[in-house]
Amino acid sequence: MPNLKAFEVQAFGCHIRVETSCSEAYDALERYIFPPFPRTQHAPSGADIAVKVERVDDRFLLLANGTEITVSESLINLAPALIRVVDDAVIRNLGNFRAVHAGTVLCGRQALLLPGATHAGKSSIVAKLLRRGAKYFSDEYALIDPDGFVHAYPRPLLLRNGMPEQIPVLPEELNSSFGVGPVPIGWILCFEYQPTYLWDVEKVPQSEGLMLLLRNTPHALEDSPSMVDVFLKAVARAECYVGRRGDAEEAADYIEKLVGGFA
Repeated sequence: MPNLKAFEVQAFGCHIRVETSCSEAYDALERYIFPPFPRTQHAPSGADIAVKVERVDDRFLLLANGTEITVSESLINLAPALIRVVDDAVIRNLGNFRAVHAGTVLCGRQALLLPGATHAGKSSIVAKLLRRGAKYFSDEYALIDPDGFVHAYPRPLLLRNGMPEQIPVLPEELNSSFGVGPVPIGWILCFEYQPTYLWDVEKVPQSEGLMLLLRNTPHALEDSPSMVDVFLKAVARAECYVGRRGDAEEAADYIEKLVGGFA
């Protein structure tokens, strides 16, 4: 029987255990599960989620806490499901952080948040901004601490790049790198996207910025009443904008001008 290879990661209060007996799968797990975070070795107990990848004939099987999640003929196609399983576990086990569905990049010493639901085009905009010099925080979640500062959520981007399936992409593949926080929020931009739209964005009060965060959080307000105070602190330093956008390249041009560059 092949030797089992394993590591563990602590991510925002979530204890993740990862294991496989396949060397190829182990390399992919190392690459795609919070790559900047240190790996540790402990006894296989007490994890909030145990992720395992098994090779069965010519396919790869993903399990979480012993339950089959999906199967694929390639690790690259398995990666999106792997990343989402880990995302769900982290969000369920967040400590003092509050999450917002938002693409997030570092512009100088402040964060730019792009709130929006999954499949709203956040990742494509984030990828364009990284190629222009922004540092990567996340393409899915902004994690906000009790003081209103944003921390990097360093999972890979999930991009389609003209293909039907998403693939994982690390920031170095976009000539960027993972940003380091915590940092204040400098800008909040929320777009409606249609390919035929032209850029049409207006500045709104911070009260609207607060509502954008509340509308795009996975947390229930009744379960976390302090969240309003946290988000109020988060928007206190931010310029807030809403509107619509079309092509991601054109949007990136306008965003770069709006934030004054990424240095």
